[in-house]
Amino acid sequence: MTVAMIGEAQNLPASLLLVGGGKMGGAMLEGWLKVGLPGSAATVIDPHPGPDLQQLCAARGVALNPASDTIAPPEALVLAIKPQVLAEVGPQIAPLVDSRTTLISVLAGKTIANLDAAIPGCGGIVRSIPNLPAAIAQGATGACTSPGLAEERRAMADALLGAIGVVAWVEDEGLIDACTAVSGSGPAYVFLLAEELARAGIDAGLPEELAQKLARATVAGAGAMLAQSPLPSGTLRENVTSKGGTTAAALEVLMAENGFRPLLRDAVAAAKNRAGALSG
Repeated sequence: MTVAMIGEAQNLPASLLLVGGGKMGGAMLEGWLKVGLPGSAATVIDPHPGPDLQQLCAARGVALNPASDTIAPPEALVLAIKPQVLAEVGPQIAPLVDSRTTLISVLAGKTIANLDAAIPGCGGIVRSIPNLPAAIAQGATGACTSPGLAEERRAMADALLGAIGVVAWVEDEGLIDACTAVSGSGPAYVFLLAEELARAGIDAGLPEELAQKLARATVAGAGAMLAQSPLPSGTLRENVTSKGGTTAAALEVLMAENGFRPLLRDAVAAAKNRAGALSG
């Protein structure tokens, strides 16, 4: 596995077609424009573009929903639609690509074989799974390529995915469902932690507003510290746990045999299984 940070502008494609401009697609487009992709190099297809997407495209000169016969095969096609509509959308997009096009998918559960069947004729495929913090360029993306993808095409994909955060490349496509379960769905687990920590604070006697403020700041601060520290997460946990102290008492509950560890393991397994089921 290799990990890369923000992509370099010189590897960005000369032309890009984004299919799907929802929250993830819009976040990616904004990231690409920030790292140097000219608006004139991008085209977006979305049947129901939201006001934010419309405003961004208008402000940066990005073509939004042009006539299909005016779209030349792009160097990069980024697919950011719902996985369930791939079979419907694929045939509509297939005529717009050729062997010069690299398909980059962010569809959960859809395999390289699924993508190749739905949109044949591309010169290579990158399967990836970013997560919600991509919206603030703090995303975590797991990615893999179709066999034999040219290095320059992978570098281009790395630049595009790196514009929204950290990219972790894996050689085994079978690991992508696990990436989906850990990082793709992971932000929801963290948001749930903040939600339940606040609820527990209320149960312990804190006013609701104070409990929410403390829980939110605690999760955000711990995350920032984790991102900046070179120490393993387990070491950071040990560093704030005094023997016989309050944190130790809480961790004794969380780390019990039926506590947080097996619960999270089961949650990740459920997400991974669901990602596998989406391949059809």
